[in-house]
Amino acid sequence: MRVDVEAVAPEQVEADVLAVPVADGDGLSGAAAKLDDGLGGLLARLVSDGELLDDLGQASIVHVDGKLGARRVAGAGVGARDSVTADSLSTAAAAVANETKAYAERIAWVIDDSLPLSPAEQTRAIVDGTLLGAYEPARWKGEDSASKLSTLVICSEAEGVKESAERAATIAAWANRARDLVNSPPNELTPERLAERARELASGSANLTAEALGPDEIGELGMGALAAVAQGSDNPARLVVLRYDPPDAKGDVFLGLVGKAITFDTGGISLKPSLHMEDMKGDMAGGAAVIEATGAIAELGIPLRVITVAAASENMPSGHAYRPGDIIRAANGKTIEITNTDAEGRLVLADALWYARREGATHILDLATLTGAMEVALGDLYAGVFGNDDSWRDQVVAAGEASGDHAWPFPMNQRYRRYVDSAFADLKNSSDLRQAGAVLAAAFLEEFAGEGPWAHADIAGPAFLERSRGDYMHQRGGTGYGVRLIVELATRLADA
Repeated sequence: MRVDVEAVAPEQVEADVLAVPVADGDGLSGAAAKLDDGLGGLLARLVSDGELLDDLGQASIVHVDGKLGARRVAGAGVGARDSVTADSLSTAAAAVANETKAYAERIAWVIDDSLPLSPAEQTRAIVDGTLLGAYEPARWKGEDSASKLSTLVICSEAEGVKESAERAATIAAWANRARDLVNSPPNELTPERLAERARELASGSANLTAEALGPDEIGELGMGALAAVAQGSDNPARLVVLRYDPPDAKGDVFLGLVGKAITFDTGGISLKPSLHMEDMKGDMAGGAAVIEATGAIAELGIPLRVITVAAASENMPSGHAYRPGDIIRAANGKTIEITNTDAEGRLVLADALWYARREGATHILDLATLTGAMEVALGDLYAGVFGNDDSWRDQVVAAGEASGDHAWPFPMNQRYRRYVDSAFADLKNSSDLRQAGAVLAAAFLEEFAGEGPWAHADIAGPAFLERSRGDYMHQRGGTGYGVRLIVELATRLADA
């Protein structure tokens, strides 16, 4: 979708729909009241009659042919004016897009100076809500999408709006590409296809290179953890590696991005229940996020060195599959007793973390749909973030909050390490105690993170939705969680 910024009065902009925020409990004020002056009080009368709603997520369409440059006005409910956040404005933008996409090609939005968000912040929220909220996951249906939306216009001449719109549109497009990967059926998106996607990205950027290590290279590097998970599948594993090396890179930070990319997870020998197993195509959401975020970083030209490592494999049961009771050796030399083959994500991440650190990453962030325990704890809105360095963990959380990919810090007390003690090996990959499941997974990963700041984001809840989240992320399936967070984090590191 094209995003334009026009320094034109709202009443003059040409559009199929002109959207304006309508806040709760104050009649009609702000930008809506100014617009209503040219409509002879039409909007105010509709508010009074209860036809123009101010509830968050409600979009009311009013036909105003001949009175404005736009044919229709959309009153976008944003809730209480003083409580308006970027999320609520994104939700309003998504509501307008979905209410009008069957007939509107061009939507314009009015920036409202009375809201507690700057014009640039409003712009980012509106672009996110429109582009992410209008995303169509049904690429495999026989009929084309009914959406006609092609252009979003922001009506403003305020400083920073144009830059905010362009940046937000770029990042949202990459987030939607990550969603395409996550939503792809596992018969199409194999580890090798994910590797091909990385090569496609690299072919379009002068500063981006890609490679994919296959079973032979994985074996030569001693990556016994990744190899064990992959050995039950007919589709071989790939360690997908992207390197972004801009000539103007600033500072000493070399960012390592690591993603879990289990393209389909049956649980292996520790077989999952069949109900909703089809959603396990989304177990590669972390890998999709780090790959597509790297593409966004390259397109934006962020001056920061990045290495991205996605451990791609299927987790399948077969006569060749790894078993509970097996003891395997990871690339860092540590031995792991397998107590649950459905705790495979931390195994593939173990070798990927080691590789990113070996290649020189000074600061590492991994993203993984790792534990059901995290989804139980935080639902579908927040990721839990762990780290061996509180300052680095807090930087990740702050980037998530600023970008719309919400994150929450979790503890990493060293005494949690006892949960993954093994009587036979250096550690085991799961615990039979129903306690601190997400924490013990992080404690396991810490053993492979090497020296230097490392953070782990468990994105099990917000990365793949079983139902509408009640905001601008209302589609079933992948959300692209992590792309916005990573780009924000990279930007802050480059600007530091």
